[in-house]
Amino acid sequence: MSDQAGNQIRIIAGQWRGRRLSFPSAAGLRPTSDRMRETLFNWLAPVLPGASCLDLFAGSGALGFEAASRGAAHVFMNDKDPDVVKALQATRKALAARQVEISCLDMTACLARGDDLFDIVFLDPPFAHPALLGMAIKQLDQARRLKAGSLVYVEQPRSQNFAPPSSAWHLYRDKQAGAVDYRLYRYRAE
Repeated sequence: MSDQAGNQIRIIAGQWRGRRLSFPSAAGLRPTSDRMRETLFNWLAPVLPGASCLDLFAGSGALGFEAASRGAAHVFMNDKDPDVVKALQATRKALAARQVEISCLDMTACLARGDDLFDIVFLDPPFAHPALLGMAIKQLDQARRLKAGSLVYVEQPRSQNFAPPSSAWHLYRDKQAGAVDYRLYRYRAE
């Protein structure tokens, strides 16, 4: 799939259930599969309504728009690729998703912006850059952008070794799909 119209995701549930959203081809952009999103959002169902969410590597928008569709009060989506951000903004407009805010910043600048605390964070960086995940978690921890009890979703290649930066991170749920590990951590401030 090389053109924007050929790359699509489907919103699984909520107010935009069944809507197909287009996204551009971009290096490292790999949407979270429907099956993995269904599992993740089943895990998040008790805490998602009214939550404040951060999708730090938004890409296709699959995680952020799914969260907004299912009742998150605020979803902050970020990606550093201007073409990706343009597509996310078009999707936001098409859905009239007023609870979604989008920025085009690198990870460090995004986490330094504002002082919002997040209930849920999605971390699904490009697999071709394995160091990004550890850097993102470390910066998220240092920026103090998480509430006690916040949930952090991590998606990574199964071959990648990952350890949380401190004892404040507790594995809550985990699963594998093919060559991908996906985990949900609960953050307990120290």
